[in-house]
Amino acid sequence: MTRLIEVIDDSTPWATGLTVAAFVAAVTAAAVVVLSLGLTRVHPLLAVGLNLVAVGGLAPTVWGWRKLPVWRWFVLGSGVGVAGAWLALLAMALVEFTR
Repeated sequence: MTRLIEVIDDSTPWATGLTVAAFVAAVTAAAVVVLSLGLTRVHPLLAVGLNLVAVGGLAPTVWGWRKLPVWRWFVLGSGVGVAGAWLALLAMALVEFTR
């Protein structure tokens, strides 16, 4: 009796995954910057408050996705995108403040 052994490829698709993460990061960063700039025209604290509430509300859900094979790249991209957007907004605020 012969046994059939199935070989499963568990390698991580780094090229595809990092491409997805980069795209998600770019879209997320653009969305956060655009929405924050719009809210800043109303009141700067409104933009800060809504960013904190949105990230605080979504973080537990997104954090749970980090172990799922495909969704982990979306988690990486969204984290990098939000962090990048916040750094860009902080830089824009500092430039505006020093004028």
